[in-house]
Amino acid sequence: MSAGTSTGPGLVATYRLQLHAGFTFVDAAAIIPYLVDLGISHLYLSPILQATPGSTHGYDQCDPTRVSEELGGADGFRHLSTVARAHGLGIVLDIVPNHMATSETNPWWWELLRSGRAGRAGRYFDVDWEPPQAVLRGRVLAPVLDRSVGAALAGGEFSLVERHGQRVLEYRGQHFPLADPAAVAAGDEVTEDLLDRQHYRLASWRDAADSLNYRRFFAINSLIALREEDPAVFAAMHALPVQMLRQGDVQGLRVDHIDGLRDPRGYLETLRGQVPGAWLLVEKILEPGERLPGDWPVDGTTGYDFINGLQGIFVDPSAEDSMTRFYGDFTGEPVRWDDVLRVGKLEAARRLFLPDVGRLERLLEAVCRENDVEVSRETRIEAISQVAAGLTVYRTYARAGSPLSTEERARIEAALAAAARTDTALPPSLLALAGDALLLARHGEAATEFALRFQQFSGPLMAKGVEDTALYRFNRLVCLNEVGGDPGRFGVPAGEFHAANRERAARHPRAMLASSTHDTKRSGDVRARLSLLSQIPDQWIAAVRRWTAMNEPHRDGAWPDRNAEYLLYQTLVGAWPLTRERILAYVEKAAREASQHTSWSDPDPAYEGALRNFVSGVMGDAGFQADLADFVRPLVEPGRVVSMAQVLLELTSPG
Repeated sequence: MSAGTSTGPGLVATYRLQLHAGFTFVDAAAIIPYLVDLGISHLYLSPILQATPGSTHGYDQCDPTRVSEELGGADGFRHLSTVARAHGLGIVLDIVPNHMATSETNPWWWELLRSGRAGRAGRYFDVDWEPPQAVLRGRVLAPVLDRSVGAALAGGEFSLVERHGQRVLEYRGQHFPLADPAAVAAGDEVTEDLLDRQHYRLASWRDAADSLNYRRFFAINSLIALREEDPAVFAAMHALPVQMLRQGDVQGLRVDHIDGLRDPRGYLETLRGQVPGAWLLVEKILEPGERLPGDWPVDGTTGYDFINGLQGIFVDPSAEDSMTRFYGDFTGEPVRWDDVLRVGKLEAARRLFLPDVGRLERLLEAVCRENDVEVSRETRIEAISQVAAGLTVYRTYARAGSPLSTEERARIEAALAAAARTDTALPPSLLALAGDALLLARHGEAATEFALRFQQFSGPLMAKGVEDTALYRFNRLVCLNEVGGDPGRFGVPAGEFHAANRERAARHPRAMLASSTHDTKRSGDVRARLSLLSQIPDQWIAAVRRWTAMNEPHRDGAWPDRNAEYLLYQTLVGAWPLTRERILAYVEKAAREASQHTSWSDPDPAYEGALRNFVSGVMGDAGFQADLADFVRPLVEPGRVVSMAQVLLELTSPG
């Protein structure tokens, strides 16, 4: 075993530090004595490789070959590592193999724009070089303009400038390379012909909705996906973290968004081969009843599955019927989680992932053509969307040349059956053909590519359709609305929780456990207090009715909707006391994520204005505030008891 690849100190507990320019390696080193006193064995660091300037999270990385200068650079990290080692602490790094930022500070992105398909970066990123739009063939779309290219040209918003010794194109402070900088001079007029000669096509950010030709992280245009399956990409992305592990500066890795990779198992086998003794964890969201693939050479997940089991045992199932009836009557919203989930996924497919679905559709078209199945493009798109919406897990793990597991076959077959039930107009022949491809029962390059690429699509669709849509719509009891959870299940039996612990002890005894993460919708403490509502459903229902009547004067006609109002009351109870500014920011975010009356891409000023006015009125209403405080007061101490019980279980459960 290479030096420095062991996990170091005994695995006891991690403490996650979110590093940024305001909290650097030096700041982290300064609190190490405090963390040692807490009993922490490992520092769990947010991404530390070079990210976009001003990044507050580090997941928008730009250069994987160097440590972030804003955090303190290589010297700063060496200082942190030295102090940690002196105090007996290990370090776990969060690495991001799936995507990078589309920033001019990213040398690979710059090279992609400058050299296009022929350059090294042309194979590094997952770009569709042969899209249906003729104007994009051999080029990459750069959707960064505030309006159309023609309007920007007419407005004189482009210019040619010298930057770092290079002649470049400038648009509102953003810079882009030129394929042939010697052909123009600084100060020359920017023409449509000049723009058409580049390896990229500038466009409005709205054009990305249906014309983007690169895979992204979820639906974020500024995060372009990598082809990690290419050995050259893997080597470039992992050289520095592997070096840190071998030198003993780092003892573990947390792999971000493992489901975004084309072949997670192959990736992990390569990584494990380079760092055989490292503590290796994956950010993998397991749905209820789903297991981590047994052939992955990892120590476990980062603990979302534990969070949902832990939360569920504190919810009283006897309150399900009364709380469900009241939620439906009060809000008028659907009360079946599965229905809300499916609608959220279908909407996301049609609203956020048209380019991804389009890329899959063209592959399915080739499969249809090879097998004499004639259906329209719209029908193929609908079939892909419906099958993906019916998949009950984030993705399957088909590998070219390898059979699927029995469980994965069953999941795909169930998704096909759900698609057939939901949309009876879908031709059975098309679903059968798509199913054969997804099950790797149909040979040919197009069929295999369809299956492998579908897997990289279904995960982001679940994330955006469920995590960032449905979980903001189904507000029956929001302490259950967590990533990887099932809000349709009103609690988890204690026996099921203990069974999961026994299985973890047997299969992944070094998995990470968590009660809150940087991705949870609510803290463990807020969820603990909200779980108490299931023990007092009659009091809760009476309080909501009372508050609704008290706050009627703050409404603007029918707005806000009752679902938003119901979410507001739960949020206030769970997090009380909190400031007007904080709750205003939260309800705006929640409303835009739900995408029912407003959204991030198309905010509705009238709805959002009514929502802000309502929340401001509620937060300024002395009578309501007093009543709310009276309701919350008896929940504070029991909420603390539940919080401490969660900590106790976290400390004593296997992992």
